[in-house]
Amino acid sequence: MDNFFLIIFFFLLNLFIFLNFTKIEKIIYISDKPSGELKKHKKPVSLLGGFIILLNFYLIFISFNFLNLENLIFNQKFTYILIILSSLFYIIGLIDDLKNLTPNLKLLLICLSFVIVAYFFPDIKLKYIRISFLDKVYYFNNFSFIFLILAFALLSNALNMFDGINLQVGSYCIIIFGIFIFKNLFTSLSIILILSILLYLYFNFKNKSFLGDSGTQILAFLISYILIKSYNYENAFRPEEIFVILSIPGLDMFRLFLFRLIKGKNPFQPDRNHIHHILLNKLKYNLTFFTIQILIIFNIVFYYLIYTKIIALILTFTSYILLLILFTKNRNKI
Repeated sequence: MDNFFLIIFFFLLNLFIFLNFTKIEKIIYISDKPSGELKKHKKPVSLLGGFIILLNFYLIFISFNFLNLENLIFNQKFTYILIILSSLFYIIGLIDDLKNLTPNLKLLLICLSFVIVAYFFPDIKLKYIRISFLDKVYYFNNFSFIFLILAFALLSNALNMFDGINLQVGSYCIIIFGIFIFKNLFTSLSIILILSILLYLYFNFKNKSFLGDSGTQILAFLISYILIKSYNYENAFRPEEIFVILSIPGLDMFRLFLFRLIKGKNPFQPDRNHIHHILLNKLKYNLTFFTIQILIIFNIVFYYLIYTKIIALILTFTSYILLLILFTKNRNKI
């Protein structure tokens, strides 16, 4: 019953933000300015999307602690880790939005954030990886912290690079939080985060708000944290399941890294060769958005329906490659 009233409270909170968005935007004026080739919007756009999610998260933290709910994610040992790292990730992203940090400096700040937190909270770690179709378990032991940093940093960069057209990252994150609800993991938390993302999506659709690096950073952190914590303590996810869920942004990131390195460029240097840019060369925006979202959903649903998981992994990788091949051919825009 407490969970129900809590969700109603957050629904009303986000409704209040929705009705007063313009006033809040004037008070907290953070905008993304157009910069020619990489940023095509014609005028500055509010970056309140990330702030809305951060505000919801802080209030979730206060409410859950006050009502003693969802102790798995908000227990005493990890409470400060969650708050400190989410705040640091948001601040790093916000500084990047305002000052355009170099990719190397941003990565360094993310890694440094983990090092500082790990120094005070050495229990945070990624313990092992279990490959179900190989029936093998690999323990990270002394390298667990390195793999933890790698996992957070990679998803952070993947989501940031995936955030190239309106609605894309927000809709994708709703799919992920929907999976958490389906698996009965952090249900109240996921519902509330979905409410805040839906609010952002409305204004993003109207081209009135972007997530910015600050928004993608905090979403990447929350998703990474829930996945790793569920994996470590409940075995709720398999590694191949996580791969399929994160496959499209992840594969696109690795492709871009590889091609940039081959060309002698910094792998973190932004460009317009992402999967959505490739599709936009052949399709209109709506078809581009729906094509990518349908591919994500198809791969995830196929994974849960098929018994032999290795086939799902092969299909996920193959579908991404085929999409690239199909839309890099010289065709007229639909």
